[in-house]
Amino acid sequence: MKVHLSDIRSSYEGFAKLSDLARKIEDCFLDEIDIDMSCVRWFDANMCAATGAILYRASQSVNNVVIGRIRDNVETILRRNGFLANYGYPAIADTFRTTIRYNRFGPGEDRRWASYVNEHLRGKGMPRMTRALRKKLVESVLEVFSNAAIHSRTKLGIFSCGQFFPKKERLDFSVADLGIGIRRNILEKKNIDLPAEQAIRWAVSERNTTKTGSVPGGSGLKILREFLSMNGGRIQIISDRGYWEFCQGEEVTERMASPFPGTVVNLEFNTADTNSYCLSSEMGSDDIL
Repeated sequence: MKVHLSDIRSSYEGFAKLSDLARKIEDCFLDEIDIDMSCVRWFDANMCAATGAILYRASQSVNNVVIGRIRDNVETILRRNGFLANYGYPAIADTFRTTIRYNRFGPGEDRRWASYVNEHLRGKGMPRMTRALRKKLVESVLEVFSNAAIHSRTKLGIFSCGQFFPKKERLDFSVADLGIGIRRNILEKKNIDLPAEQAIRWAVSERNTTKTGSVPGGSGLKILREFLSMNGGRIQIISDRGYWEFCQGEEVTERMASPFPGTVVNLEFNTADTNSYCLSSEMGSDDIL
């Protein structure tokens, strides 16, 4: 089977294209899947997390996935972050230190994930902040992994990648899983049946959670959402047919034609931000100042 891709960006259209790719190849078995990238002029490197999840799932059905006909500029980006190393291309050095390398993690690899986050979320244009706030933000990103591991029930792993775009003044960091998705998790845990895009909206509301018992409640997305709102950044969550985005205080929800086979969280930091931030918890609260 040959599948043609076009430009992939961190947008509703970009995620819709990847969801369509997942639909086209989901029934392939013992096949060769040829991903033709000759029409791709730009590929946001952080989108390798969602792309890698889709292609890894296909490989588990004993398919041979081949990526070819890549333009030089796109090939360089995807070799530099290690993504194409999974498809026979030699990696090249990240001499500009702008990549967050593509990786697949097992659901129980919390320590390796923590090491990965601490290594890659240093520098890369991140706004100035106190040590306490940086610790809180790292904990919040670690919680994104924990949520993927606990709630998605994925057996195929968790995928991550990111990119610092100095000219565009942004840092994008994506986490994708191949689990049951937010809609189904809410239905099974809370017996609430919602369209996929409204299920995401329910899940990110501060007062809602599907966690039970001694499992700690999720403040991670609250902290990230609050910080990125002040920073002028963005959060995107894609699950099943749902697309949710929060940017500069505004929420956007969309319904995709094809479902994504799991969940993606993309965090986008505005690196043009010259403000300095701290927790007012340094004065008794977890709000950000």
